[in-house]
Parts: sequence; structure tokens; C-alpha cells
Amino acid sequence: MKTIRQTATIRGATPHDVYETIMDSKLHSKLARQPTKVSRRVGGAFKVGHDLEGKNLKLTKDRRIVQTWRANNWPKGTFSRATFAFARAAGATRVTFTQTGVPAQFYGEIAKGWREYYWNPLRKQFGGKRTKAR
Repeated sequence: MKTIRQTATIRGATPHDVYETIMDSKLHSKLARQPTKVSRRVGGAFKVGHDLEGKNLKLTKDRRIVQTWRANNWPKGTFSRATFAFARAAGATRVTFTQTGVPAQFYGEIAKGWREYYWNPLRKQFGGKRTKAR
């Protein structure tokens, strides 16, 4: 199992904006460009299309989201833990992201996926320039 650590700066967005984009089913559907259902309660489930699923472990409005997380091509019963932390930065929000328990064979595609399907679309949505996540 491996750990993904990435930081993304979303210019033009507040922590509230980014939190809501991830936690609101309609906004997340638009971001992911596929039907998404997200529970807003601890213990509630989320599902992004037929690709991703998990449950909310901890939710601190506008500050932190902790979820179990898995892709549909992972071995049955295998879940990672994804943590999104949001902080104000000058005219932006800094997202500090950590995902532990990623199966080694999927590490590269999952790390790339966060950049391609979350950080860069968030930057585009809120008008920031497109840059690579670290």
C-alpha cells in the first residue's frame, strides 16, 4: 500500500467554495462530469459514476473532509483513506490532500487522476491558472 500526498492551490476560490464543490451532489457531478451522489453526513456514502465510492468518516465544514475511498477496479473490500484539508491562501484556497492505503499497482493512475479530475478542473472552474499539483 502506498500514500499519495498532493497540494493544490485553487485561485479565486474560498475554502467554502471548494468544500461545497466536493460535498454537494450537483456541484460534484458537474466537476466529475458524471452522476455523483454525496451524503453530507458522517457515515454517509458517496458514489462518483460507476468509478469511485466510499463513506464520510469526518466532516468539518469548510475545513476538512475524511473519507474511505475506493476505485471500482481495486480488489474487492479494499478501501483507502482520503483526507482533504482546506486553508485560506492569498486570494485562493490551498488544498492539502493525503490518501493512504492505495494499492501499489494503482498508485500512478490514482495520483494522476487527482490532478486531472479534481485539482485542474477546480482551478479552471474558479478561474485560476492551470498548474501541476505537487
